[in-house]
Amino acid sequence: FSANVKEGQKIAIVGPTGAGKTTMIKLLMRFYDVNSGSIKIDGHDVRDFNRSELREMFGMVLQDTWLKSGTIADNIRLGKTDATDDEIIEAAKKAHAHSFIKRLPNGYKTKIGEDGGSLSQGQKHLLCITRLMLCPMLILDEATSSIDTRTEIKIQKAFNTLMKNRTTFIVAHRLSTIQNADLILVMNDGNIIEQGTHASLYAQKGFYYNLYNSQFSKT
Repeated sequence: FSANVKEGQKIAIVGPTGAGKTTMIKLLMRFYDVNSGSIKIDGHDVRDFNRSELREMFGMVLQDTWLKSGTIADNIRLGKTDATDDEIIEAAKKAHAHSFIKRLPNGYKTKIGEDGGSLSQGQKHLLCITRLMLCPMLILDEATSSIDTRTEIKIQKAFNTLMKNRTTFIVAHRLSTIQNADLILVMNDGNIIEQGTHASLYAQKGFYYNLYNSQFSKT
């Protein structure tokens, strides 16, 4: 398949379990290299970058939050190693995380372990999103399972702020959340079988149409 992603666009990757959505993300990040064809960023083949350089361009939020032992500020700086204190606070405000960080015993200097210590699941998610506010391109696995509704609203607001003017790849589980994506890639059995906007794909009454309607018939 061939897809052209423009700067600042929102690209959704959808399909049933096992369709290859995660593999697509792993190819972008060079966990695997393509056997044929190429993936290019600003005209440069991703294989021309070393892996650490490439991964510094992308910020990722996955279904499982990932934190490191250290301070809250250290965790946010994973998105940009030379970020100033002001940049970190600004990123936290945009991600709706500043208010809970301020309430911690030592604020941004509070130390946490890899398990996030006393932070709730929602707070851990917001911390990971804060980190991404400092990255130029994003990969979001949007699952927010096991989070209460009030926190999920905060997370969705943070996502919306985060995606403004940033090239974003979204692995979409709930199709209702990606109706305004610039391009939707529909996967099945390891192949991209349809691509287009929500309106154009829905009008085709093909695989995406059936996938979309099957989700809504369950709710």
